[in-house]
Amino acid sequence: MKTTASKAKTSTSAPAAPPAAVKRKDYDKQMARLHAELVKLQEWVVAKGLKVCILFEGRDGAGKGGTIKAITERVSPRVFRVIALPTPTEREKGQMFFQRYMPHLPAKGEIVIFDRSWYNRAGVERVMGFCTEEQAQKFLQMVPLVEKSIVDSGVHLLKYWLEVDPDEQTRRLESRINDGRKIWKLSPMDIKSYTAWNEYTRARDDMITTTHTAFAPWHMARSNDKKRARLNIISHLLASIPYKSPKREKVKLPKRKIDSSYRQPDFSENFIPERY
Repeated sequence: MKTTASKAKTSTSAPAAPPAAVKRKDYDKQMARLHAELVKLQEWVVAKGLKVCILFEGRDGAGKGGTIKAITERVSPRVFRVIALPTPTEREKGQMFFQRYMPHLPAKGEIVIFDRSWYNRAGVERVMGFCTEEQAQKFLQMVPLVEKSIVDSGVHLLKYWLEVDPDEQTRRLESRINDGRKIWKLSPMDIKSYTAWNEYTRARDDMITTTHTAFAPWHMARSNDKKRARLNIISHLLASIPYKSPKREKVKLPKRKIDSSYRQPDFSENFIPERY
């Protein structure tokens, strides 16, 4: 049975004339609008018991974490759950490969976002030699079958690949080296894999052409411009899941009475130093 749709276009050539950078004022305005829509989506998912699973893949420094943060910063973590699994344990290495990911799939009323996913096997594990070529090929053969069962169970499955060019990746990785806010993002594996650009390109192309299906297609986003990428991805996400504005009763705060005769204890020693 043929499971793949027409092959995904993997050309990542940049537009002839790159668009101008998004201004911060325009970005904030559009993001506020999109955040309001994400809240509507959240309420609709809960009300209708939908199950949504979103995968983010891409090279180191492609902007996966920043995009996920932009999606989740104004919604409930009880509905939007972010999954970023660590290196598998010895026990997990002895399991069926997909087994460690299955418990994190969404239940009704949940949106689960994977910051890297089972596609690690097609990317870093394959390129860096953490699995054999035979294991990688078996994985690619199995993915459409596994994802078909996920989709058939009622899950809305969205797969995003963030594409960054070599110069921009270098700039972003270098910016992490001397920035105390970002240094945690730079792992020894990032440094080791930095030289394997061509190997990752071939692995990406094989992954997308093999696992791009009609029921679980790949969506690619150019991410050299972080702001533009985030706006484009969130807009696409919202357009991919049918939802409506939930009915809300107009909220009005009730009158509150404060007892002026009550004397609370002196908590002056409990307050933290006000250094700012």
